Amino acid sequence: MRDVAVVGANMLKFGRYPDKDVVRLASEALLGALTDAGIGIKDVEILVSGNLYQSNAMVGQRIMKEVGATGIPVINVANACATGSTAFREAYYAIASGAYDIAVAVGSEQMGKMGLLGGGGGSDRAYNTEGVMGTGGMPGVFGQAGAEHMRKYGTTQAQIAKIAVKNHEHGMLNPYAQYQKETPLEEVLNARVVSWPNTLFMCCPTGDGAAAAVLMSAEKAKQYTTKPVWVAASALASDPYTERNPTMFDINTVTRIAAKEAYETSGIGPKDLSMVELHDCFATAELVHYENLGLCADGEAGKLIDDKETYNGGRIPVNVSGGLLSKGHPLGATGVANIVEVVWHLREDERAKARQVKGAKTGLAHVIGLGSACTIHVLKR
Repeated sequence: MRDVAVVGANMLKFGRYPDKDVVRLASEALLGALTDAGIGIKDVEILVSGNLYQSNAMVGQRIMKEVGATGIPVINVANACATGSTAFREAYYAIASGAYDIAVAVGSEQMGKMGLLGGGGGSDRAYNTEGVMGTGGMPGVFGQAGAEHMRKYGTTQAQIAKIAVKNHEHGMLNPYAQYQKETPLEEVLNARVVSWPNTLFMCCPTGDGAAAAVLMSAEKAKQYTTKPVWVAASALASDPYTERNPTMFDINTVTRIAAKEAYETSGIGPKDLSMVELHDCFATAELVHYENLGLCADGEAGKLIDDKETYNGGRIPVNVSGGLLSKGHPLGATGVANIVEVVWHLREDERAKARQVKGAKTGLAHVIGLGSACTIHVLKR
């Protein structure tokens, strides 16, 4: 396995783009990443496109026709919310294996106001327990995760709501976020309940967006940058076999499996991380992932947010981008965008200046796709 560096990183502001199709969005993100890397499309040897809802439309090939078809291999990836990060992983392995020297990962999605209600039969009564109990779909799954944490550890709804307060405060400094709106604790708690304990401001918005990353072998990266960001680990996991799993989607175990592999591969543990961009599709998700990623001991997530340790400037800043709660969650774009955010901080890019994590040397990007898939990438400068 060869060392792999991220040399170019770009994303579009997440939001609503009714005047542009998904190929146009993806192409703009790609061209920005190529410019950032100092290369052209003719230098790219393989492209991996991550897109979920238009995945049967050959988005990758259509991107290449938009920017200039060159005959290179194109791979289209769909892997629930982990679609974009899985595309990045495929591009990473294309170089790490020695097959290619320059690869591009593009994540894109056009969702408009489509909600996170699940898909592919995820809440079908004939398919799983959640359908029978009426708790299918993303709000129900993550509401249950939060309620179980409250039952087991005495966590309060106010502690979970503080995560939304933090991420919206962080999002105020991110011009690429869909919403830059501060939400005081009382406003979060008094908002309409979506799936208890999550209220409206504890749920991420969906929308449109795209992000792209240019990856290179170590030898090739030296030709284009003096600030490479190295991929120290790329982990992908799914749910383990159990005799009987009371919930079809085990968001805790799958993240812990991926985290264990990522930490062991990189030699970088939770205490070594400068920052984390994790999958906060709901405030309850961020809460449980504090523990799943080893940022604190089991049962201490509430205290972690109470003590503001996950704020920018705290012991372990989490979602300084504003997270999905502010940034939005166009599914296929999210995984690449999380990596782009970490890359910008590690190389002290101007695009992250207002929210820069001081002295950032390492970062972790985490995405979970229910169904199940969890990717974790550890990056270092």
